[in-house]
Amino acid sequence: MEEISNKCSVAIVGAGASGLAACKHLLARGFHPVVFESGESTGGVWRRTLATTRLQTPASAYRFSDFPWPAAMAEEEDVFPRHDEVAAYLEAYAARFGVLDCVRFGCRVVAAEYVGVAEEEAAAWVRWSGNGEAFGDGRGEWVLTVQHRDSSEGTQIYKFDFVILCIGRYGAASIPSFPPTRGPEAFHGHLLHSMDYSSMDHADAAELIHGKRVAVVGSGKSAFDIVAQCAEANGSKYPCTMIYRSAQWMVDTGPVWGLNLQNLTTSRLSELMVHKPGEGLFLSVLATMLTPLRWLLWKLMETYYKRHTPMQRHGMVPSYSFSRSALACRLGILPERFYDQVDDGSIVLKRCDPSFSFCANGLVLDGTGDRVDADVVIFATGYQADRQLREIFVSPWFSKIVGETSDATVPLYRRCVHPRIPQMAIIGYTESAANIYPYEMMAKWVAHLLDGAFRLPAILQMERSVAEWACWGRNMRHCSGNYFRKSCVGTVTTWYNDQLCRDMGYGPRKKKGFLAEWLQPYGPTDYADIK
Repeated sequence: MEEISNKCSVAIVGAGASGLAACKHLLARGFHPVVFESGESTGGVWRRTLATTRLQTPASAYRFSDFPWPAAMAEEEDVFPRHDEVAAYLEAYAARFGVLDCVRFGCRVVAAEYVGVAEEEAAAWVRWSGNGEAFGDGRGEWVLTVQHRDSSEGTQIYKFDFVILCIGRYGAASIPSFPPTRGPEAFHGHLLHSMDYSSMDHADAAELIHGKRVAVVGSGKSAFDIVAQCAEANGSKYPCTMIYRSAQWMVDTGPVWGLNLQNLTTSRLSELMVHKPGEGLFLSVLATMLTPLRWLLWKLMETYYKRHTPMQRHGMVPSYSFSRSALACRLGILPERFYDQVDDGSIVLKRCDPSFSFCANGLVLDGTGDRVDADVVIFATGYQADRQLREIFVSPWFSKIVGETSDATVPLYRRCVHPRIPQMAIIGYTESAANIYPYEMMAKWVAHLLDGAFRLPAILQMERSVAEWACWGRNMRHCSGNYFRKSCVGTVTTWYNDQLCRDMGYGPRKKKGFLAEWLQPYGPTDYADIK
Protein backbone atom coordinates (compact mmCIF):
# COMPACT_ATOMS: atom_id res chain seq x y z
CA MET A 1 0.00 0.00 0.00
CA GLU A 2 1.42 3.36 -1.07
CA GLU A 3 0.60 6.51 0.83
CA ILE A 4 1.22 9.82 -0.90
CA SER A 5 3.26 11.98 1.48
CA ASN A 6 1.60 15.36 0.84
CA LYS A 7 -0.68 16.57 3.62
CA CYS A 8 -3.46 17.17 1.10
CA SER A 9 -2.88 14.56 -1.56
CA VAL A 10 -5.01 14.54 -4.71
CA ALA A 11 -5.58 11.84 -7.31
CA ILE A 12 -6.98 12.45 -10.77
CA VAL A 13 -8.41 9.48 -12.65
CA GLY A 14 -8.04 9.93 -16.41
CA ALA A 15 -5.71 11.96 -18.63
CA GLY A 16 -8.17 13.13 -21.24
CA ALA A 17 -8.98 16.80 -21.75
CA SER A 18 -10.74 17.16 -18.37
CA GLY A 19 -8.01 15.33 -16.44
CA LEU A 20 -5.25 17.39 -18.04
CA ALA A 21 -7.05 20.64 -17.24
CA ALA A 22 -7.65 19.55 -13.63
CA CYS A 23 -3.98 18.66 -13.16
CA LYS A 24 -2.75 21.89 -14.74
CA HIS A 25 -4.82 24.11 -12.49
CA LEU A 26 -3.98 22.14 -9.35
CA LEU A 27 -0.28 22.46 -10.16
CA ALA A 28 -0.77 26.22 -10.54
CA ARG A 29 -2.11 26.31 -6.98
CA GLY A 30 0.71 24.37 -5.40
CA PHE A 31 -0.74 20.87 -5.39
CA HIS A 32 1.13 17.85 -6.74
CA PRO A 33 -1.60 15.53 -8.00
CA VAL A 34 -1.11 12.00 -9.25
CA VAL A 35 -2.89 11.24 -12.52
CA PHE A 36 -3.81 7.62 -13.23
CA GLU A 37 -4.30 6.91 -16.93
CA SER A 38 -5.22 3.44 -18.20
CA GLY A 39 -3.78 4.10 -21.66
CA GLU A 40 -0.25 4.77 -22.78
CA SER A 41 -0.72 8.41 -23.73
CA THR A 42 -2.74 11.51 -22.93
CA GLY A 43 -5.78 12.58 -24.93
CA GLY A 44 -8.51 10.16 -23.86
CA VAL A 45 -11.04 9.53 -26.63
CA TRP A 46 -8.90 11.49 -29.12
CA ARG A 47 -6.45 8.58 -29.06
CA ARG A 48 -9.25 6.14 -29.90
CA THR A 49 -10.96 7.51 -32.96
CA LEU A 50 -11.62 6.73 -36.59
CA ALA A 51 -8.92 7.72 -39.04
CA THR A 52 -11.30 10.30 -40.53
CA THR A 53 -12.55 11.85 -37.27
CA ARG A 54 -12.50 15.63 -37.01
CA LEU A 55 -13.65 18.16 -34.45
CA GLN A 56 -17.33 19.12 -34.57
CA THR A 57 -16.45 22.73 -33.72
CA PRO A 58 -13.82 25.14 -35.10
CA ALA A 59 -10.40 25.22 -33.46
CA SER A 60 -11.13 28.73 -32.17
CA ALA A 61 -13.93 27.34 -29.98
CA TYR A 62 -12.24 24.09 -28.95
CA ARG A 63 -9.22 25.23 -26.96
CA PHE A 64 -7.97 26.01 -23.49
CA SER A 65 -8.27 29.64 -22.42
CA ASP A 66 -4.51 30.20 -22.05
CA PHE A 67 -3.11 27.82 -24.66
CA PRO A 68 -3.76 28.68 -28.33
CA TRP A 69 -3.56 26.34 -31.26
CA PRO A 70 -0.51 26.59 -33.53
CA ALA A 71 -0.52 29.98 -35.24
CA ALA A 72 -1.36 28.73 -38.75
CA MET A 73 -4.47 26.94 -37.48
CA ALA A 74 -5.58 29.58 -34.97
CA GLU A 75 -5.71 32.27 -37.65
CA GLU A 76 -8.47 30.49 -39.57
CA GLU A 77 -11.87 30.52 -37.87
CA ASP A 78 -13.37 27.70 -39.93
CA VAL A 79 -10.65 25.07 -39.36
CA PHE A 80 -11.95 21.76 -37.96
CA PRO A 81 -8.80 19.90 -36.80
CA ARG A 82 -8.26 16.19 -37.38
CA HIS A 83 -8.21 13.80 -34.43
CA ASP A 84 -4.42 13.52 -34.48
CA GLU A 85 -4.11 17.30 -34.41
CA VAL A 86 -6.41 17.44 -31.39
CA ALA A 87 -4.39 14.73 -29.63
CA ALA A 88 -1.17 16.59 -30.39
CA TYR A 89 -2.67 19.82 -29.04
CA LEU A 90 -3.67 18.13 -25.78
CA GLU A 91 -0.24 16.55 -25.37
CA ALA A 92 1.48 19.90 -26.05
CA TYR A 93 -0.74 21.47 -23.37
CA ALA A 94 0.25 18.75 -20.91
CA ALA A 95 3.95 19.19 -21.70
CA ARG A 96 3.81 22.99 -21.51
CA PHE A 97 2.37 23.04 -17.99
CA GLY A 98 4.23 20.10 -16.45
CA VAL A 99 1.25 17.76 -16.43
CA LEU A 100 3.11 14.87 -18.07
CA ASP A 101 5.35 14.56 -15.01
CA CYS A 102 2.27 13.76 -12.92
CA VAL A 103 0.79 11.04 -15.13
CA ARG A 104 1.22 7.34 -14.43
CA PHE A 105 0.37 5.56 -17.66
CA GLY A 106 -0.94 2.01 -17.88
CA CYS A 107 -2.73 2.38 -14.52
CA ARG A 108 -6.45 1.61 -14.43
CA VAL A 109 -8.39 2.56 -11.30
CA VAL A 110 -10.78 -0.33 -10.75
CA ALA A 111 -12.29 0.69 -7.40
CA ALA A 112 -12.64 3.72 -5.14
CA GLU A 113 -13.60 3.39 -1.47
CA TYR A 114 -14.16 6.15 1.08
CA VAL A 115 -12.85 5.09 4.51
CA GLY A 116 -12.42 6.64 7.95
CA VAL A 117 -16.02 7.79 8.36
CA ALA A 118 -19.03 5.48 8.60
CA GLU A 119 -21.67 5.87 5.89
CA GLU A 120 -24.34 6.48 8.53
CA GLU A 121 -22.40 9.47 9.85
CA ALA A 122 -21.67 10.81 6.35
CA ALA A 123 -25.36 10.51 5.42
CA ALA A 124 -26.28 12.68 8.42
CA TRP A 125 -23.81 15.48 7.67
CA VAL A 126 -25.23 18.98 7.26
CA ARG A 127 -22.17 20.30 5.42
CA TRP A 128 -20.22 18.68 2.62
CA SER A 129 -17.36 16.46 3.87
CA GLY A 130 -18.62 17.10 7.40
CA ASN A 131 -17.31 20.63 7.86
CA GLY A 132 -17.74 22.22 4.44
CA GLU A 133 -14.03 22.00 3.64
CA ALA A 134 -12.73 20.22 0.55
CA PHE A 135 -10.56 17.85 2.60
CA GLY A 136 -12.96 17.38 5.51
CA ASP A 137 -11.68 17.15 9.08
CA GLY A 138 -8.83 14.78 8.29
CA ARG A 139 -10.55 11.53 9.17
CA GLY A 140 -11.89 10.55 5.76
CA GLU A 141 -9.78 9.48 2.80
CA TRP A 142 -10.15 7.65 -0.48
CA VAL A 143 -8.57 4.26 -1.11
CA LEU A 144 -7.99 3.54 -4.79
CA THR A 145 -7.36 0.08 -6.17
CA VAL A 146 -5.16 0.44 -9.24
CA GLN A 147 -4.41 -2.23 -11.81
CA HIS A 148 -0.98 -1.84 -13.39
CA ARG A 149 -0.82 -3.14 -16.92
CA ASP A 150 2.88 -3.99 -16.88
CA SER A 151 3.20 -5.09 -13.26
CA SER A 152 3.39 -8.65 -12.01
CA GLU A 153 1.89 -7.46 -8.72
CA GLY A 154 -1.59 -7.17 -10.20
CA THR A 155 -3.28 -4.40 -8.23
CA GLN A 156 -1.92 -1.89 -5.75
CA ILE A 157 -3.64 0.25 -3.13
CA TYR A 158 -3.18 4.03 -2.87
CA LYS A 159 -4.59 6.51 -0.35
CA PHE A 160 -5.56 10.10 -1.15
CA ASP A 161 -7.26 12.96 0.65
CA PHE A 162 -9.21 13.99 -2.47
CA VAL A 163 -10.10 12.33 -5.76
CA ILE A 164 -11.15 13.90 -9.07
CA LEU A 165 -12.84 11.51 -11.49
CA CYS A 166 -12.26 12.39 -15.16
CA ILE A 167 -13.20 9.04 -16.63
CA GLY A 168 -15.51 10.35 -19.33
CA ARG A 169 -18.85 9.19 -20.65
CA TYR A 170 -17.69 6.84 -23.40
CA GLY A 171 -16.36 3.76 -21.64
CA ALA A 172 -19.41 1.46 -21.61
CA ALA A 173 -21.08 0.53 -24.90
CA SER A 174 -24.85 0.44 -25.26
CA ILE A 175 -26.11 -2.58 -27.20
CA PRO A 176 -29.80 -3.12 -28.06
CA SER A 177 -31.54 -6.23 -26.76
CA PHE A 178 -33.11 -8.85 -29.03
CA PRO A 179 -35.59 -11.73 -28.68
CA PRO A 180 -34.11 -15.22 -28.23
CA THR A 181 -32.55 -16.75 -31.37
CA ARG A 182 -32.84 -13.43 -33.25
CA GLY A 183 -29.92 -11.61 -31.68
CA PRO A 184 -26.18 -11.46 -32.49
CA GLU A 185 -25.77 -15.17 -31.71
CA ALA A 186 -27.56 -15.94 -35.00
CA PHE A 187 -25.05 -13.91 -37.02
CA HIS A 188 -22.05 -15.71 -38.57
CA GLY A 189 -20.11 -12.57 -39.42
CA HIS A 190 -18.03 -10.10 -37.42
CA LEU A 191 -19.96 -7.99 -34.89
CA LEU A 192 -18.59 -5.07 -32.85
CA HIS A 193 -19.51 -1.72 -31.32
CA SER A 194 -18.27 1.60 -32.68
CA MET A 195 -16.27 2.01 -29.43
CA ASP A 196 -14.25 -1.10 -30.27
CA TYR A 197 -13.95 -0.19 -33.94
CA SER A 198 -12.69 3.30 -33.10
CA SER A 199 -10.13 1.85 -30.67
CA MET A 200 -8.57 -0.37 -33.33
CA ASP A 201 -5.30 0.49 -35.00
CA HIS A 202 -6.20 2.40 -38.16
CA ALA A 203 -4.55 -0.19 -40.41
CA ASP A 204 -6.43 -3.03 -38.68
CA ALA A 205 -9.71 -1.12 -38.94
CA ALA A 206 -9.14 -0.56 -42.66
CA GLU A 207 -8.39 -4.25 -43.15
CA LEU A 208 -11.54 -5.26 -41.25
CA ILE A 209 -13.87 -3.43 -43.63
CA HIS A 210 -11.90 -3.71 -46.89
CA GLY A 211 -13.82 -5.71 -49.48
CA LYS A 212 -16.58 -6.51 -46.98
CA ARG A 213 -20.31 -5.90 -46.89
CA VAL A 214 -20.66 -3.64 -43.87
CA ALA A 215 -23.87 -2.65 -42.07
CA VAL A 216 -23.79 0.17 -39.52
CA VAL A 217 -26.64 0.42 -37.02
CA GLY A 218 -27.39 3.96 -35.83
CA SER A 219 -27.89 7.51 -37.07
CA GLY A 220 -25.65 9.59 -34.79
CA LYS A 221 -22.37 11.24 -35.63
CA SER A 222 -20.27 8.10 -35.18
CA ALA A 223 -22.61 6.14 -37.49
CA PHE A 224 -22.30 8.76 -40.24
CA ASP A 225 -18.51 8.82 -39.91
CA ILE A 226 -18.14 5.04 -40.03
CA VAL A 227 -20.49 4.70 -42.99
CA ALA A 228 -18.60 7.42 -44.91
CA GLN A 229 -15.28 5.73 -44.13
CA CYS A 230 -16.54 2.34 -45.32
CA ALA A 231 -17.93 3.89 -48.50
CA GLU A 232 -14.60 5.58 -49.18
CA ALA A 233 -12.81 2.24 -48.76
CA ASN A 234 -15.11 0.00 -50.81
CA GLY A 235 -17.10 2.20 -53.18
CA SER A 236 -20.22 0.88 -54.84
CA LYS A 237 -18.78 -2.63 -55.28
CA TYR A 238 -19.39 -3.33 -51.60
CA PRO A 239 -21.79 -0.59 -50.51
CA CYS A 240 -22.10 0.20 -46.83
CA THR A 241 -25.62 0.09 -45.41
CA MET A 242 -26.78 2.46 -42.69
CA ILE A 243 -29.69 1.03 -40.72
CA TYR A 244 -31.48 3.68 -38.71
CA ARG A 245 -34.74 4.08 -36.85
CA SER A 246 -34.95 7.87 -37.04
CA ALA A 247 -32.87 10.50 -38.83
CA GLN A 248 -30.94 13.17 -36.92
CA TRP A 249 -29.85 16.66 -37.85
CA MET A 250 -26.45 16.42 -39.54
CA VAL A 251 -25.41 19.72 -41.08
CA ASP A 252 -22.65 21.18 -43.22
CA THR A 253 -20.01 23.53 -41.86
CA GLY A 254 -19.87 27.15 -42.90
CA PRO A 255 -22.16 30.18 -42.68
CA VAL A 256 -25.96 29.93 -42.61
CA TRP A 257 -27.54 32.54 -44.87
CA GLY A 258 -24.20 34.33 -44.63
CA LEU A 259 -24.18 34.32 -40.82
CA ASN A 260 -21.81 32.57 -38.41
CA LEU A 261 -23.85 29.98 -36.49
CA GLN A 262 -21.50 30.09 -33.51
CA ASN A 263 -21.92 33.85 -33.16
CA LEU A 264 -25.70 33.43 -33.19
CA THR A 265 -25.82 30.82 -30.44
CA THR A 266 -23.08 31.76 -27.94
CA SER A 267 -23.90 35.35 -27.06
CA ARG A 268 -25.69 36.53 -23.93
CA LEU A 269 -28.52 37.77 -26.13
CA SER A 270 -29.14 34.25 -27.43
CA GLU A 271 -29.33 32.96 -23.85
CA LEU A 272 -32.08 35.46 -23.06
CA MET A 273 -34.25 33.49 -25.49
CA VAL A 274 -34.06 30.23 -23.51
CA HIS A 275 -35.09 29.33 -20.00
CA LYS A 276 -32.30 28.84 -17.47
CA PRO A 277 -32.11 27.00 -14.15
CA GLY A 278 -32.86 29.30 -11.22
CA GLU A 279 -33.44 32.27 -13.53
CA GLY A 280 -36.14 34.05 -11.51
CA LEU A 281 -39.48 35.48 -12.62
CA PHE A 282 -38.22 38.36 -14.79
CA LEU A 283 -35.84 36.27 -16.90
CA SER A 284 -38.41 33.49 -17.14
CA VAL A 285 -41.04 35.87 -18.53
CA LEU A 286 -38.48 37.41 -20.87
CA ALA A 287 -37.44 34.01 -22.22
CA THR A 288 -41.08 33.15 -22.85
CA MET A 289 -41.66 36.44 -24.66
CA LEU A 290 -38.57 35.90 -26.83
CA THR A 291 -39.41 32.29 -27.69
CA PRO A 292 -40.97 33.28 -31.07
CA LEU A 293 -37.74 35.08 -32.02
CA ARG A 294 -35.70 32.02 -31.10
CA TRP A 295 -38.07 29.82 -33.11
CA LEU A 296 -37.77 32.15 -36.11
CA LEU A 297 -33.96 32.14 -36.04
CA TRP A 298 -33.79 28.38 -35.83
CA LYS A 299 -36.52 27.98 -38.46
CA LEU A 300 -34.36 30.03 -40.83
CA MET A 301 -31.48 27.68 -40.12
CA GLU A 302 -33.69 24.64 -40.68
CA THR A 303 -34.87 26.05 -44.01
CA TYR A 304 -31.29 26.70 -45.05
CA TYR A 305 -30.13 23.16 -44.32
CA LYS A 306 -33.12 21.58 -45.99
CA ARG A 307 -32.46 23.68 -49.09
CA HIS A 308 -28.69 23.13 -49.24
CA THR A 309 -28.55 19.49 -48.15
CA PRO A 310 -30.37 16.76 -50.14
CA MET A 311 -31.82 15.20 -46.99
CA GLN A 312 -35.40 15.40 -48.26
CA ARG A 313 -34.58 13.56 -51.47
CA HIS A 314 -33.05 10.70 -49.48
CA GLY A 315 -35.70 10.52 -46.77
CA MET A 316 -33.31 11.78 -44.09
CA VAL A 317 -35.27 14.75 -42.76
CA PRO A 318 -35.59 14.27 -38.99
CA SER A 319 -39.06 13.94 -37.52
CA TYR A 320 -38.29 16.73 -35.05
CA SER A 321 -37.45 20.36 -35.76
CA PHE A 322 -34.03 21.94 -35.95
CA SER A 323 -35.07 24.04 -32.96
CA ARG A 324 -35.58 20.95 -30.83
CA SER A 325 -32.29 19.52 -32.03
CA ALA A 326 -30.41 22.68 -31.06
CA LEU A 327 -32.00 22.71 -27.61
CA ALA A 328 -31.09 19.07 -27.12
CA CYS A 329 -27.39 19.18 -28.13
CA ARG A 330 -28.11 16.84 -31.04
CA LEU A 331 -26.40 18.57 -33.93
CA GLY A 332 -23.64 16.85 -35.86
CA ILE A 333 -21.36 17.77 -38.74
CA LEU A 334 -22.06 15.89 -41.95
CA PRO A 335 -19.05 14.03 -43.41
CA GLU A 336 -17.75 15.46 -46.67
CA ARG A 337 -19.43 14.05 -49.79
CA PHE A 338 -21.82 11.90 -47.72
CA TYR A 339 -24.83 12.35 -50.00
CA ASP A 340 -22.59 12.13 -53.09
CA GLN A 341 -21.69 8.65 -51.86
CA VAL A 342 -25.38 7.86 -51.46
CA ASP A 343 -25.98 8.99 -55.03
CA ASP A 344 -23.15 6.87 -56.47
CA GLY A 345 -24.31 3.75 -54.61
CA SER A 346 -21.47 3.54 -52.10
CA ILE A 347 -23.93 4.12 -49.25
CA VAL A 348 -27.37 2.54 -48.89
CA LEU A 349 -29.82 4.08 -46.40
CA LYS A 350 -32.32 1.70 -44.77
CA ARG A 351 -34.87 2.82 -42.22
CA CYS A 352 -35.96 0.04 -39.85
CA ASP A 353 -39.46 0.44 -38.46
CA PRO A 354 -39.77 -0.54 -35.74
CA SER A 355 -36.80 -2.90 -35.31
CA PHE A 356 -34.47 -5.44 -36.87
CA SER A 357 -33.10 -8.86 -36.06
CA PHE A 358 -30.12 -10.99 -37.06
CA CYS A 359 -29.86 -13.91 -39.41
CA ALA A 360 -26.82 -15.98 -40.35
CA ASN A 361 -25.73 -13.73 -43.21
CA GLY A 362 -26.84 -10.34 -42.02
CA LEU A 363 -29.89 -8.49 -40.75
CA VAL A 364 -33.63 -8.63 -41.30
CA LEU A 365 -35.76 -5.48 -41.05
CA ASP A 366 -38.76 -6.66 -39.07
CA GLY A 367 -41.21 -4.10 -40.45
CA THR A 368 -40.72 -4.96 -44.13
CA GLY A 369 -38.92 -8.30 -44.05
CA ASP A 370 -36.10 -6.82 -46.16
CA ARG A 371 -32.76 -8.54 -45.70
CA VAL A 372 -29.44 -6.73 -45.49
CA ASP A 373 -26.52 -9.02 -46.31
CA ALA A 374 -23.45 -8.22 -44.23
CA ASP A 375 -20.06 -9.63 -43.36
CA VAL A 376 -19.47 -7.01 -40.66
CA VAL A 377 -22.05 -5.31 -38.45
CA ILE A 378 -21.04 -2.27 -36.40
CA PHE A 379 -23.30 -0.97 -33.64
CA ALA A 380 -23.11 2.82 -33.46
CA THR A 381 -25.76 2.84 -30.76
CA GLY A 382 -24.21 5.08 -28.13
CA TYR A 383 -22.96 4.56 -24.61
CA GLN A 384 -24.18 3.86 -21.10
CA ALA A 385 -22.76 7.15 -19.91
CA ASP A 386 -23.19 6.60 -16.16
CA ARG A 387 -22.30 2.92 -15.84
CA GLN A 388 -18.54 3.30 -15.67
CA LEU A 389 -18.94 5.97 -12.99
CA ARG A 390 -21.35 3.91 -10.89
CA GLU A 391 -19.18 0.82 -11.05
CA ILE A 392 -16.03 2.49 -9.74
CA PHE A 393 -17.51 2.93 -6.25
CA VAL A 394 -17.11 0.15 -3.68
CA SER A 395 -19.99 1.63 -1.68
CA PRO A 396 -23.41 0.53 -3.00
CA TRP A 397 -24.85 3.74 -1.52
CA PHE A 398 -22.48 6.00 -3.45
CA SER A 399 -23.08 3.97 -6.59
CA LYS A 400 -26.82 4.36 -6.18
CA ILE A 401 -26.98 8.08 -5.42
CA VAL A 402 -24.59 9.09 -8.19
CA GLY A 403 -27.04 7.70 -10.75
CA GLU A 404 -30.32 7.89 -8.86
CA THR A 405 -32.13 10.29 -11.18
CA SER A 406 -32.96 10.26 -14.88
CA ASP A 407 -33.30 14.06 -14.95
CA ALA A 408 -29.57 14.75 -15.06
CA THR A 409 -26.69 12.54 -16.05
CA VAL A 410 -25.22 12.82 -12.56
CA PRO A 411 -26.88 14.91 -9.80
CA LEU A 412 -23.93 17.21 -9.14
CA TYR A 413 -23.74 20.64 -7.56
CA ARG A 414 -22.24 23.04 -10.10
CA ARG A 415 -21.96 19.90 -12.24
CA CYS A 416 -18.80 19.04 -10.27
CA VAL A 417 -19.49 17.61 -6.78
CA HIS A 418 -22.19 15.35 -5.37
CA PRO A 419 -23.63 16.87 -2.19
CA ARG A 420 -23.44 13.51 -0.39
CA ILE A 421 -20.13 12.15 -1.69
CA PRO A 422 -17.29 13.78 0.28
CA GLN A 423 -13.82 14.78 -0.85
CA MET A 424 -14.48 13.97 -4.50
CA ALA A 425 -15.14 15.95 -7.67
CA ILE A 426 -16.33 14.69 -11.05
CA ILE A 427 -15.36 16.54 -14.23
CA GLY A 428 -16.47 15.70 -17.74
CA TYR A 429 -20.14 14.76 -17.45
CA THR A 430 -21.44 17.94 -19.06
CA GLU A 431 -21.85 18.54 -22.79
CA SER A 432 -21.67 21.76 -24.75
CA ALA A 433 -20.85 22.80 -28.29
CA ALA A 434 -17.13 22.46 -27.46
CA ASN A 435 -16.65 20.21 -24.44
CA ILE A 436 -13.10 21.29 -23.63
CA TYR A 437 -14.47 24.73 -22.75
CA PRO A 438 -16.72 23.74 -19.80
CA TYR A 439 -14.18 21.11 -18.70
CA GLU A 440 -11.57 23.79 -18.13
CA MET A 441 -14.01 26.00 -16.23
CA MET A 442 -14.88 23.05 -14.00
CA ALA A 443 -11.19 22.36 -13.43
CA LYS A 444 -10.62 25.96 -12.39
CA TRP A 445 -13.59 25.83 -10.02
CA VAL A 446 -12.41 22.59 -8.40
CA ALA A 447 -8.84 23.94 -8.04
CA HIS A 448 -10.19 27.06 -6.30
CA LEU A 449 -12.32 24.87 -4.02
CA LEU A 450 -9.35 22.72 -3.00
CA ASP A 451 -7.21 25.79 -2.39
CA GLY A 452 -9.79 27.24 -0.01
CA ALA A 453 -10.83 30.17 -2.21
CA PHE A 454 -14.46 29.50 -1.29
CA ARG A 455 -16.56 27.10 0.76
CA LEU A 456 -19.52 25.13 -0.43
CA PRO A 457 -22.96 25.93 0.99
CA ALA A 458 -24.88 23.54 3.22
CA ILE A 459 -25.81 20.20 1.71
CA LEU A 460 -29.52 21.01 1.59
CA GLN A 461 -28.78 24.23 -0.29
CA MET A 462 -26.62 22.32 -2.78
CA GLU A 463 -29.38 19.77 -3.24
CA ARG A 464 -31.85 22.56 -3.96
CA SER A 465 -29.51 23.82 -6.69
CA VAL A 466 -29.21 20.31 -8.12
CA ALA A 467 -33.02 20.07 -8.09
CA GLU A 468 -33.27 23.37 -10.01
CA TRP A 469 -31.05 21.99 -12.76
CA ALA A 470 -33.01 18.74 -12.76
CA CYS A 471 -36.27 20.65 -13.14
CA TRP A 472 -34.75 22.70 -15.96
CA GLY A 473 -33.62 19.47 -17.62
CA ARG A 474 -37.17 18.08 -17.47
CA ASN A 475 -38.53 21.27 -19.03
CA MET A 476 -35.89 21.18 -21.76
CA ARG A 477 -36.69 17.56 -22.43
CA HIS A 478 -40.35 18.48 -22.83
CA CYS A 479 -39.50 21.41 -25.15
CA SER A 480 -37.23 19.24 -27.28
CA GLY A 481 -39.68 16.39 -27.60
CA ASN A 482 -37.73 14.00 -25.33
CA TYR A 483 -34.60 14.36 -27.46
CA PHE A 484 -32.75 16.42 -24.85
CA ARG A 485 -29.37 15.03 -23.80
CA LYS A 486 -29.37 14.79 -20.02
CA SER A 487 -25.91 16.31 -19.73
CA CYS A 488 -26.39 19.20 -22.17
CA VAL A 489 -25.73 22.80 -21.10
CA GLY A 490 -25.15 24.03 -24.65
CA THR A 491 -27.85 26.71 -24.61
CA VAL A 492 -26.91 28.01 -21.13
CA THR A 493 -23.11 27.71 -21.12
CA THR A 494 -22.49 31.38 -20.27
CA TRP A 495 -25.17 31.28 -17.54
CA TYR A 496 -23.43 28.23 -16.06
CA ASN A 497 -20.01 29.88 -16.27
CA ASP A 498 -21.41 32.94 -14.51
CA GLN A 499 -22.21 30.76 -11.50
CA LEU A 500 -18.69 29.33 -11.43
CA CYS A 501 -17.14 32.79 -11.75
CA ARG A 502 -19.10 34.17 -8.82
CA ASP A 503 -18.14 31.21 -6.64
CA MET A 504 -14.46 31.76 -7.44
CA GLY A 505 -14.70 35.50 -6.72
CA TYR A 506 -14.52 36.73 -10.32
CA GLY A 507 -16.95 39.02 -12.10
CA PRO A 508 -18.95 37.17 -14.77
CA ARG A 509 -18.99 40.05 -17.28
CA LYS A 510 -15.97 39.68 -19.56
CA LYS A 511 -16.62 41.99 -22.52
CA LYS A 512 -15.76 45.66 -22.93
CA GLY A 513 -18.88 47.74 -23.49
CA PHE A 514 -22.60 47.10 -23.22
CA LEU A 515 -23.19 46.07 -26.83
CA ALA A 516 -20.17 43.77 -26.86
CA GLU A 517 -21.33 42.11 -23.65
CA TRP A 518 -24.69 41.19 -25.15
CA LEU A 519 -23.94 40.69 -28.83
CA GLN A 520 -20.44 39.22 -29.08
CA PRO A 521 -20.03 35.44 -28.73
CA TYR A 522 -18.55 34.08 -25.54
CA GLY A 523 -15.69 31.61 -25.75
CA PRO A 524 -12.72 30.13 -23.91
CA THR A 525 -10.43 33.17 -24.17
CA ASP A 526 -12.94 35.31 -22.27
CA TYR A 527 -12.00 33.39 -19.12
CA ALA A 528 -8.22 33.49 -19.48
CA ASP A 529 -7.97 35.85 -16.49
CA ILE A 530 -9.19 33.08 -14.15
CA LYS A 531 -6.02 31.29 -13.10
